[in-house]
Amino acid sequence: MQKPPLHKSFLNAFRGVFMMIKTERNFQIELLALFINLFLIFYFRLNNTDAALVLIASFAVLSAEIFNTAIEKICDVIQPDFDKRIGFIKDIAAGAVVLTAIASVIVGVLVYGKYILRFIKTIKQLFL
Repeated sequence: MQKPPLHKSFLNAFRGVFMMIKTERNFQIELLALFINLFLIFYFRLNNTDAALVLIASFAVLSAEIFNTAIEKICDVIQPDFDKRIGFIKDIAAGAVVLTAIASVIVGVLVYGKYILRFIKTIKQLFL
């Protein structure tokens, strides 16, 4: 089988992302979290390092969700009926998403903490 041209490969990849947006609720929620983070990056004027950490964490969660969905879909094709072995595989894949999400929350707390404290300090100075 011949490989498709590079531009077709990119189109296929982006179609996969759009299918995730259209069909997967968890991906939609995680995408909303990315947009909130983008807003906060500009609102708090994060430095480049902090912004990069937040974006890497956000995209890691989205990527983990894509891998999880792919694993679940493959499992459903291989075994459409209930099978505890397939359930175990799906649980492991979902666990990867949960761990990535926990790590991203930790990154968020560590990065945004100093900006939120500075924001609170500024608010206090306005009212005192």
